[in-house]
This record gives sequence, C-alpha cells and structure tokens, in this order.
Amino acid sequence: MHLARATYYRRRRGRLDTEELKERIRELALGQASFGYRRITAVLRRQGWRVNPKRVYRLLREDNLLCLRKRKFVVTTDSHHNRRVYPNLAEQMTLSGINQLWVADITYIRLDTEFVYLAVVIDAFSRRVIGWALERRVEDDLTLAALRMALELRRPLAGCVHHSDRGSQYASGDYTDLLKSHGCEISMSHKSSPWENAGCESWMKTLKCEEVYRQEYRDLVEARASIARFIEEVYNQKRLHSALGYRPPVEFEHMQAVSSRMEARA
Repeated sequence: MHLARATYYRRRRGRLDTEELKERIRELALGQASFGYRRITAVLRRQGWRVNPKRVYRLLREDNLLCLRKRKFVVTTDSHHNRRVYPNLAEQMTLSGINQLWVADITYIRLDTEFVYLAVVIDAFSRRVIGWALERRVEDDLTLAALRMALELRRPLAGCVHHSDRGSQYASGDYTDLLKSHGCEISMSHKSSPWENAGCESWMKTLKCEEVYRQEYRDLVEARASIARFIEEVYNQKRLHSALGYRPPVEFEHMQAVSSRMEARA
C-alpha cells in the first residue's frame, strides 16, 4: 500500500476513534433531544474528548441528528380591541349533556410557503368537533364560518353557552349577534388565561401531534382535505377518549341519546 507501518496504524486508530466519537454523539443527541452541537461539544470536552464544534456539527449532520429548530410562533388572538368583552360563564358549569357548552378557538397551520388558520367549535361534553373552517386570513369570516357549521349541525336550544378567548374575532358584532339570534349565551376567558379554554387547547395539541406535524401540506386545498378527513373520519368517529369511557365522540353522543330515551320511557 506504499504506507509506513506507523502511518497505517495511525490512520486505523483515527477511524476507530471517529466511530467511537460518532457513537457517543448519537447517544447524547438521542438522549438529550434539545442539545445543539455546541452543548454536545461542551459535554464531550468535559468527558475528555478533544473535539471542536465544527467537527461535532458535521458528524451530527451526517447522521441527521441536528436539533430541530423551534417552530415559529404565530399570534392568533388579538385581545387589544374596543369590542365588548363578556364574563366567564363556563367556569361555573357542570355538564350533563351535549349543546350545553361549546368552546371555540383558532390555531395556525404551516404550509410549504405560508401560514393558514383553523377555527373550530367543539362540544365540551362529548369533545366532538361540530364546526370548523380553514382559511388564509385570521379574520371575522373565519370564525363565522366555523360557527355557522356548528349551528347548522346542532341547532341548539336557547341557553347553550359559547365560550372562547376574548379575541377580536369572537367579540365582533357579527359573531355575537349570530350567537344571540340563536339564543346562545356568550362566555369569554379572562385576559391571558388560556387554561380557561383548556378543552380547545387540548384539542389543538391533538390535531398538531396526530395530524399536522405528520404531514407536509403543499397548499390550502391539500391541507383542507387532509384536516377534514382527520376531523370527520378519525377524530370524531374513531379516536378514543379516556374521559368518554374510551369511546369516540360520535359513539359517546349516540350512547347518551339512547340512554336519555330509555330514561324518558321509564
């Protein structure tokens, strides 16, 4: 091979050292998912490795182990407005059936080149999504479309409470007038209190983890079709909820309806 014996063994030792280093880097990267290459370099140096950040970065990149960047946060709630804010009625409620409390919220969905916005209305008793809309702009028409879908599907009796944050879309005259025209009472969370709408926040997390983060939507049309399938065919029809006795929302509502009819006959 035209190599001196010492050169051969030095290069062989170098390859073995590199493999050992790569294995240690894998352990650190997989064990501490939030560690970037600089922090991993610092840990390696504390353990006696003589490495520089550029080498660690290169090895991480070769194994596709670079730390994922934090997703950009997009604000969807504009509570700085002069529209009327309503008191929180939901916090005192004890639910016993559907159409007693609806909760609503907005989130964003990332496409290849833009953000789009999803508004939902959920029945708090059954966890069923009863209204939703996906559009490019987070304006009043977005939330109105989701509300109209819910009203058309459920046709609630007077007294149904609609709860949301105090965002301008939910405080708009068109939105509140539509609720009042159907006999719905309006409830809003206190300022900077997202836990007061925990049902919707939990659903948003489920949507992101089980649908959105697993997809790469090319455009609004593809995102709308995929999210519609998730809501109508997966979440409402199939996803089991521990709070519902490990039943999906549609099945839970059906069983509640059957039980109510039997009690009425008795």
